[in-house]
Amino acid sequence: MKNEQSYTEQELISLLRSGSQYAFERLFENYSQKLYRFSLSYLKSETEAEEIVQDVFLKLWENRDKLRNETSFQSYLFTIAFNDIRKHFNKKARDERYRTEILDFLSDENPSVETIPDFETLVIKLESLIDQMPDRRKEIFRKRKKEGKAVRDIAGEMEISQKTVENQITEAMNYLKKEFGKDRISGLLFFYVFMD
Repeated sequence: MKNEQSYTEQELISLLRSGSQYAFERLFENYSQKLYRFSLSYLKSETEAEEIVQDVFLKLWENRDKLRNETSFQSYLFTIAFNDIRKHFNKKARDERYRTEILDFLSDENPSVETIPDFETLVIKLESLIDQMPDRRKEIFRKRKKEGKAVRDIAGEMEISQKTVENQITEAMNYLKKEFGKDRISGLLFFYVFMD
């Protein structure tokens, strides 16, 4: 093996393509801190920035055989990081919107604190109810409500009509409203949260 200092980045990338752990470790050493600082500048959280770096290098390893010499390696890594950061913000925005709506609802209705179910308990109940839906309805509902995809995009992905997508979402919402309605507060909370 050549002297450690004598490998060029392109040689390391070639070695990585063939599954070299040594090359992976060298590239990690070369770029992990840069990616960490880049991620931290957006996320303002050390833990979340570390998670982005780990995810970038996990994706790098999983897709190592697809690396191309003509592509800037640094740009490739930072593009993955930026996309992960964007997904993180999109998810956070959805979560914050739901939480804000819950808080708004609670401040309007003023239910007794003792009667408000724990948020995590409600999430667990919701996931359990979603899992009981027919497979296609469950998939459509998750794509629309959890991933935030547009009706037309879901229809295109699943090769069904937009009307079918809308009908399945309506059926899912009616089912959740009925099930959560058995518990007045949790029903109102979650029906409100998951309405468009």
